[in-house]
Amino acid sequence: MSQSTTAARGGARAPLRADAARNRERILGAAREAVVEHGPEVALDEIARRAGVGNATLYRHFPDRQSLLLQMLIFVSDRITERARQALEAERDPFEALSRLVLDSAEERVGGLCHLLGVGAEGENPELAASRHRALDITEQLLARAHASGQLRTDVGAGDLLIAVSRLTLSVPGSPCSDDVDLSRRHLQIFLDGLRTPSRSELAGGALRLADLKEEIR
Repeated sequence: MSQSTTAARGGARAPLRADAARNRERILGAAREAVVEHGPEVALDEIARRAGVGNATLYRHFPDRQSLLLQMLIFVSDRITERARQALEAERDPFEALSRLVLDSAEERVGGLCHLLGVGAEGENPELAASRHRALDITEQLLARAHASGQLRTDVGAGDLLIAVSRLTLSVPGSPCSDDVDLSRRHLQIFLDGLRTPSRSELAGGALRLADLKEEIR
């Protein structure tokens, strides 16, 4: 898994020691889970507790909430990119490679983080923009291969895929299953079965491309 080596506010920094790198990753993982469950205003003390580190350790890595949330988004985006890269390399069947990425997204809890992916935050931080570009680019590669193989229905675009994955991994407030990754994977598998050819229905509207999605959120 790749780790960011630039500071939250930009600029180079020295590589972290192994123990410090592990602490940083634990904090980012804990931040992801806490934000999904309680929203972006969750107490930083709670994130430190979940990560098993002291408050001083958290603030040494992330001086404020904004820097922590920013680096958490980059952490998740880079993990998605790495999972997609592994799927491309490991799966010879194009649709299985695409399915692997979609199902793995349940573990990244992307639906619970969508409200943080504002265009303004991306525009102000080139590191986040570059990370998201890498994730989108490799996702498009996976879709192109699945389309070329004839296994993926032609009326589905990358934008359709990303929106569906976000919705199907979205936590339901108050639900006893709100943090159930297996439930998300179950619904994502149902969605994947509907993507296979031959198509069993005609979809309303046209395929949503990434370019269309970017225009909608601009």
